[in-house]
Amino acid sequence: MRKEVLKEPTYVEELLEIFRSGLGKEELLNKLSDYHESDIADALEEMSVEERKKIYPVLGAEYVAEIFSYIEDATQYLQEIHIEKAAKVISEMDADDAVDILENMDEDIRRKIVELLDEDASEDVKLILSYEEDEIGSEMTTNFIAINKGLNIRQATHELIKQAGDNDNITTIYVVDEKNHYYGAIDLKDLIIAREYQDLNDLISTSYPYVNAHEKISECIERLKDYAEDSIPVLSDSGEILGVITAYDVVEAVDEEMGDDYAKLAGLTAEEDLKETTLQSMKKRLPWLIILLFLGMGVSSVVGIFETVVAVIPLVMCFQSLILDMAGNVGTQSLAVTIRVLVDENLESKDKIKLILKEMRVGLANGLFLGIMAFLFIGLYVCLLKGNGIGYSFLVSGCVGVALMLSMVISSLVGTLIPIFFNKIKIDPAVASGPLITTVNDLVAVITYYGLVWILLIDILKIG
Repeated sequence: MRKEVLKEPTYVEELLEIFRSGLGKEELLNKLSDYHESDIADALEEMSVEERKKIYPVLGAEYVAEIFSYIEDATQYLQEIHIEKAAKVISEMDADDAVDILENMDEDIRRKIVELLDEDASEDVKLILSYEEDEIGSEMTTNFIAINKGLNIRQATHELIKQAGDNDNITTIYVVDEKNHYYGAIDLKDLIIAREYQDLNDLISTSYPYVNAHEKISECIERLKDYAEDSIPVLSDSGEILGVITAYDVVEAVDEEMGDDYAKLAGLTAEEDLKETTLQSMKKRLPWLIILLFLGMGVSSVVGIFETVVAVIPLVMCFQSLILDMAGNVGTQSLAVTIRVLVDENLESKDKIKLILKEMRVGLANGLFLGIMAFLFIGLYVCLLKGNGIGYSFLVSGCVGVALMLSMVISSLVGTLIPIFFNKIKIDPAVASGPLITTVNDLVAVITYYGLVWILLIDILKIG
């Protein structure tokens, strides 16, 4: 019997039909209630500007705010709405979503909208904007529930219901003491099943994790991932709860950190996007490229020293790029592993030595395997296709194989030592190591390869 394959739902098409059907407000909202805001957001993106402008008043500020939270860059859509109504939409959004949109706006427009926000929204937005982009406070949301530890079960339940009208992040309920300082957390399920005669303190986890608002995202992101909680409170220096970091915020922060790390490995100061001007992108890329230009000149000068080697055995030039590419690849692999390991702040010196030895062992094992392959295949290539004698062919390929193995071992060592060194002197290893590794490994590979050809083939074996 053939198994029927489920078709992918086409909600966007259905929603576009609904939007364009000319239904009255109540009937339209009633039909939209059957769909998720994420699908409605996708449908809005498919509509024309004129169509959206007609729909916004029908949906209302609160509904538009919910939908916009599912659009990756809602700034352009918010700008389709009159500034006063746009402020109402922003006021209805979670503070972190509002900040994401406002940060992408022109400074004058942002200032006008912030002035038009209602008091609570304005305070929350200004609070989050007060933190630097690399601080965890810039990623928090003020959508959370907090109750006093002096309440009984009935009072705590009543307070939860009361606050849930404005805050839907209710899976974890936070508890504060008489001075409004963070005390602990209660799981929603535990409060629901609790009996009225129970003591609220029996439900509170006083060791529930938290982060400080001024902590660097890069320094606490691993800790947040390890806890795997729905939300974690963000505290002020005095111990008050300012907001929470949700699981979604953590995923988003990890994604941003990965983007920054990729940018750093490329020698950029920050991740680029499609909206940047040519000049802005140039400013990010040019500094390291200038440094690498001079380092590249150094490599070229070293190659020039070995001109006599190339003059005696021109064939060795054919395999230079092979050695350089493999050394570069191995160095980059070791670099990536080392930077990942260095995230652990508790890493001891003995662990770093173990890492260095391990990477050298891996480089040696891979180099030995690839060196043997190079010896066999390059030997056959030089003999059969280039028409050289078998002895000469395998002497050349043997030299290439040994050089490949040595350069891979040394490149593994360099790719591990350089980021460890930069980390030791408090320089971001991702920024400093990425562009440097390739050039250093080119230098290592050139000296290793041509040095071996010079010593083994020309000086010792007198070939050429």
